[in-house]
Amino acid sequence: MTAPARLAAEGPDQTGLRERVIAALRTIYDPELPVNIYDLGLIYALDLDAGGRVDLRMTLTAPGCPVAQSFPAQVEKTVRAVAGVSDAHVEIVWDPPWEPGRMTEAARLQLGLV
Repeated sequence: MTAPARLAAEGPDQTGLRERVIAALRTIYDPELPVNIYDLGLIYALDLDAGGRVDLRMTLTAPGCPVAQSFPAQVEKTVRAVAGVSDAHVEIVWDPPWEPGRMTEAARLQLGLV
């Protein structure tokens, strides 16, 4: 199983903020699979700073994904709405490429892969 997204944080409330951001990410579903983007393993890095800025590095299941242009803005909007977040930025990366082994066990169960 792949390690969860990295977290760089400072300040007393960063753990709570991290959990709220992850909860928000779990409300966003991949358009082609009925699983949220966090449990699919699409979030490669989740960095927080002391001012509440969230920087995400994420990928998509395939480079030809039909929402590749609009998806980052949707993720940013969702994360910005989290209490304590001052700003959010999403960077789409393709290296390393996503592969099913990045999914959490819960996602594999949901898709019937376990």
